[in-house]
Formats: sequence, C-alpha cells, structure tokens
Amino acid sequence: MPVCVIHTCRPPAPLSFQAAIRAHTALLPGSCNFEADTCGYTSDADFTTWTLHEDGHFVAVDSDLNNDSDKSTDVTGILLSPVLEQSEWSCLRLVYQISGSGSLQVLQRLEGQSFDRPLWSSQEPSDSWVIASMDLHNRTEPSRVVIEGKPGRMAGSSVAIFEIHISPGYCLECDYEETHLCGYNNQWNANVNWYVGSGGGGQLLHNNLPDDHTNNNKTGHFMYVDSIYSKTFKEVAKLVSPMTTVPMSGCLTFHYQRTDEGGNLFSVYTRDRLGQYQELWRVEPRNTSEFSGTNREWIPVQVDLRAPYSVQVVFEVAFNSPRGGHVALDDISFSPEFCSSDTEPTFDPSIANCDFESGFCQYTQDQKMGSLWRRVCVKPNIFRNGDHTSGAGNFLLAHSQLGTESSYMSRLVGPTLAANMKYCLRFYFTLRGFNHSDQALAVYLQQGSSQEKIWTQGEKSRGIWIATDVTFHTSQPAKVVFISTCKSLWDCGSVALDDISMSLGDCELTTGMSSSLPGWCDFEAGLCGYTQDKQSDAGDWEWRRGPTPTSFTGPRGDHTTGLGYYLYMEASPMLPSQTVRLLSRPLRGSREPQCLCFYYHMYGSGTGQLSVHLEKDGEDVLLWQRGGEQSVAWLRAAVEYRSDGQHQIVFEATRGSSVRSDIAIDDIILESGPCPAAETKAPVETFNDIE
Repeated sequence: MPVCVIHTCRPPAPLSFQAAIRAHTALLPGSCNFEADTCGYTSDADFTTWTLHEDGHFVAVDSDLNNDSDKSTDVTGILLSPVLEQSEWSCLRLVYQISGSGSLQVLQRLEGQSFDRPLWSSQEPSDSWVIASMDLHNRTEPSRVVIEGKPGRMAGSSVAIFEIHISPGYCLECDYEETHLCGYNNQWNANVNWYVGSGGGGQLLHNNLPDDHTNNNKTGHFMYVDSIYSKTFKEVAKLVSPMTTVPMSGCLTFHYQRTDEGGNLFSVYTRDRLGQYQELWRVEPRNTSEFSGTNREWIPVQVDLRAPYSVQVVFEVAFNSPRGGHVALDDISFSPEFCSSDTEPTFDPSIANCDFESGFCQYTQDQKMGSLWRRVCVKPNIFRNGDHTSGAGNFLLAHSQLGTESSYMSRLVGPTLAANMKYCLRFYFTLRGFNHSDQALAVYLQQGSSQEKIWTQGEKSRGIWIATDVTFHTSQPAKVVFISTCKSLWDCGSVALDDISMSLGDCELTTGMSSSLPGWCDFEAGLCGYTQDKQSDAGDWEWRRGPTPTSFTGPRGDHTTGLGYYLYMEASPMLPSQTVRLLSRPLRGSREPQCLCFYYHMYGSGTGQLSVHLEKDGEDVLLWQRGGEQSVAWLRAAVEYRSDGQHQIVFEATRGSSVRSDIAIDDIILESGPCPAAETKAPVETFNDIE
C-alpha cells in the first residue's frame, strides 16, 4: 500500500524534483531517482524490506509492515547501495520524508570495518519532501552507503526516499541550475526573500535581472533578493547553505551583482549548530561604478573558510527601504586550499593536549612560585585512586606533602594559543582534603600582561575524577594557566590534574561527540545497541549513576565524566557463581585486526570475575579475563582480536563469594586496526601513600 498520496509527498514548484536529474551530466554511481528500478540498491535480508512504489517513484518502509498485534517490536529497514569507488570528494543529497513518526540515518560502510560511520540522521517528521546534504570524503577503499529507516509505532508512520543524488565536489558548491538548489534554502521573511531568477524574467517589478554567471545567458539561473516588498527599516533576507558534516578549511568563492538605489548591505556569515554567527565577509563601501546602469558584470569574491565543526554559510542582505535595489548571487565553489598562499594554516589546538604519560608535554611551571606540580603514578590498589587515563598511569599532583611554608601556589602554564579563536578546554581533576575548595584549583587565560579567571572549582570532587569543559575566546595570543592556591596548611589537601585536551569551537558543539562515533559507547544515553542476554544469565547489567548501593564495593562515579552513567552487576540479589551477560550487536568480520578498549571497575573483598568473549557460529572464544579485587580505580583494558565472519562481543560478569562483588564497565571503544603499543614513559615518582 502506498505510504502517502503523491501530491502530498512532493513540494510545490519551483522546488519540485520532477526534473532534478534531466540536465545534470555529472552524477556519480550510487545516484538513483527510483523511476524504474532501485539502481542496484538492495534491502538487507536481515531487516524489513524497502518497497519500491512504482506509481510514486520512491522506496519506503512503513509501520504497517509490523504485523505483531501488540506492536511491541520496531520496524527497521536497511537499504544498501552498490559498491562505490570514489577517489574524489563528493556530495550526497537525499530527498526523503518521515511521515507520522520515525527516524532516518545515513551511514558509510567501509571495507574491513565492523562498524558503519554515521554521516547524518533525522527524527523530524514533515508533510512534504525534505533535502539532506552530506559530504563524502575522497577514499581509496571501496565503500557503500547504508540507509537505515525506522518508522515509528504510530499508525500510518513511514520513512520514504524519493531520490539519492551523488555529485562530484562539495555540498557547499552550487550554480543553481538544478531545481533542488543544492540544498540551499531561504529563511522565510514576510517581506523580503531570496528567489530563483534568470535573465529572462522573474519576480522583479522594476529592476532588470542580469544574465546568469554560469552560462552568461538569459536561460541560466541564479539566486536574487529584491527590496521592492521591504516595509520596515533593515528588512533582512537570508539564504542558508546545507550544514557541513565534516571539518573543512579552504577558499570559498562566489559571484554577485548588486544595485543600490536606497541602500542595502550584503554580508556572509557562518552559523554553527548553536545558532552562533561569525562574519566572513561584507561588501565594501559604495563604489559608484558597481551600481552604474550599464555595468552588469558579476563581481567575484574569495574568502577563507575555517570550519572545524559543522556550520552553515549564510548569505544575508539587509535593506533600508523599498528603494534598496537588489542583490544577485551565483556560482558558489570551494577549494581545500586557502585563497592566498600567505594565509596561515588552521591552528592545531592539540598542542595543548596532554595525558602526562610521557612527561609534561608543552606545559611549563613557574619556578618562582614555590610549590611545583609533580608528575606521579599510583599503582592499582584498594585505597587510593590512580590516574584517569588508564588507572595505572601518570598524573599531576599539587600540595601532596607538608612543607615548611605556611602558604604556597602552584602554576602550570600551557602552550601559546592563536588569537581571535574560540576554544573548548577539557580536563579532569580530583581533590582531597580541602576545607575550602574554591581556592583548590582555578583556570586563568593569560593574554599579554592581563590574566582573566575563566573557571574555578565550586564543589568537592568526592575523590573521583571529574570532567570539566570550559569555552573561551582569545583576542590575542594567549596561554591557559592552571593555578592551585593554599593559603593555610590546615585548610589544604591535594589536587590532581589529568587528561587535558583542547579543541576549536564551543564545548556544546563537541559534547557527546564520542558517543556518536561507530563502536563507541559511554552509556550516557543508554546501551548503544548492546543487549542483555535473557536466556543464559541470572540477572541484568544495570544502568547507574553515582555510587552503587552496597558499601565498600563498586565505583563512586563513572569514568567518562565522574557524574555520568555506567553499567554494573549488582551482586546483592545474586548467588555466588551466577553471571550477567551483555551482548554487542552483530559485528561484520574482517581479515584485519580489531582493537577493543574498555574501562572496568572491580573493587570489593568478594569480587568475582569479569571476562570478554567472542561468539561466532555458536562457538565461544575467551578473549580476556580478570578475577578478584583489582583496584578502587577504573582500569583500562585493550584486547586485540581477529574474526573474518559475523560475530558478537560478550561482557560476562560472575558474582563472587559475597555481596561486595559489584563489577562495572564503561567507555567501550571498538576500532579497526591493531591496539596501540604502550608509550615510552619518562621517569616518574611512584606514590601509593600520598597524603
């Protein structure tokens, strides 16, 4: 049965897709309009089949395919593209509709990898077709596009695809010759809006439209905005590009024409997912030759674009009156090279990253301030936490021993950061013994001779590693400084610091990114596709935040942030030797090695056993195992294995001799390739009795 009536599925002209491919000769393999067949796209036999609707020219999966009377199971359809070999950068545009409720996700499947890489997803229903754009990196290895549709349980829900359009180049690029407009859209305004125009005519009442730039004739197309309907002061029209889906830096080029009878301002911005704008360019002050009645030439503009995170490019025109003239725009292109060879490369903030395993990295200390940060290591034990990186590595420590001075300060100074940029600083800290924690640790931004406090500790960390994110902006070259102050020996304890990292952009743009990566799970938003084994175990792994109910066993917080979620086995209701098992989703095989990393917590006098297994074709292979009490800290495990067929990873916890047998896991990472070799470590102090 058709998912929807055709006229409700297609947008009105001029955004109709009826001629979307007719004039485009550069479509790449993997493109399909589903007019006659599915162009080599196939449904994964292990999931619900996508149906080709010949009368509507689309494929769909809908909730009515679920024949269960209780509707307790979800419908999932997986559509696989033919094998694609694309050595050049390309853009995938998807024309889709989610009716009722549901979700749609596009992924990329690379040969030899067990997990698909997410490209884009949406859960927003609509009453018409919608365009999504995503950039595809140039790759040497073959790949497939994977489209996962999940209609909701609401009656009549469906997920449908009308067209898959893969073309060479970047998704930002557009000549506006095709009716899909490359995914650009007008941000609607009651009075002034961007329209599709051509030299042969348009919406203008008293302004003549130019020939387009692409073909230099009256049949080509471009975008334009006119002031004729402007009613209030500073009416604004915005043309918005698709959201970039991969980090990009290079040269953005476009062409424009502009008339100025009463005043207009033409500007270009980037806008991130938080709605924050950053100006890239604005038109120079009035040039009389630009607005002469006979000069109809297109003016080229080149501007450097730096987008380390997802952004949209916004072309904005503001009018002062109905006599503000018009602005036309055409031929947007992008190059991965900056516009000028003199342009400095994008600053790499990772110079400020440090886990202190091999030294102080690029951090220095002020020897004149008295007390120094010391790099120490705590071996796994049942009394004192180790480092955050592995549980058995190195971290920095201040104020850990009594000295002769009544007060002191420890300053750790980071490397120089580039000016005029927004940064996200993340680090982990833990406190012990401070009566007044507001002086225990603070972070300052040092710019020239000035120093500004950008963060201070407001609460005790309860002896666990706490993650902190700090967003800041530099107006000139700057350094981040970590300062720990002790005003009175009787009020001071120790402060520890570990795993400092720096990235570009607002911290809200990067929070939770790791959990969305294939093969990564921090359990902050659920089980990430892992499932409980209901057939052969005596209980479940429980999702928890904070300490476990039983004293002297289990973690006091998770590993990811100290304040988040983890999974654990609650030993109290179980009998000795009973087990709980957690199963991964089925994983594709590979001839290459795979690396499984995770963190585990085994603390308690009656702790039993934690093991990791590989299940394939009914066979069980033990990959890793630990038994008995290990440490009060989270410890890191790395397991390298090979499997050339479909398999599952199983985490199995066994209850020990007493209720003090809680076992926890967190931050699972599964990646292709061998596990990293152990780092060469610099000399370090070893302290298991730090006070």
